[in-house]
Amino acid sequence: MKNLNNILESVANPLMPIAPWLLRLGLGVSFILHGIGKFPLPPEKMVTWFESMGYMYPELVTSMVALGEVGAGIGIILGGFINNNVGNLITRLSGGAVGVIMIGAIVIAHSDWLITKKLFMSEQIFLFLLGVYFAIKGNK
Repeated sequence: MKNLNNILESVANPLMPIAPWLLRLGLGVSFILHGIGKFPLPPEKMVTWFESMGYMYPELVTSMVALGEVGAGIGIILGGFINNNVGNLITRLSGGAVGVIMIGAIVIAHSDWLITKKLFMSEQIFLFLLGVYFAIKGNK
């Protein structure tokens, strides 16, 4: 058991610097693509859906969601390239934005999933958790 652990450590140690980047790039690219998928603004299908649910200012809200997704995705990636307090702040704020956006997505679009098996088998919970991870951890 100890030998296997040593072998795995020797394989993993050189890869440690890229491990956070796997999460950062996965989350950042996913959020950028989700946001860009809502362009051109306002996203008409989302606007119609929000209107049908009685939300006020659906054009503004849905446009802000799309821009927020793109901005948060860019911030998650960009923050990792800036090795100072500014980069750390960008990462944390972007992670927090991801968390807030995903809470909105889960509560508004998937409220029937709350605390169910379906939520924990969806990508939404993982996007939320990754956002919270970067909001807490920043660049550390």
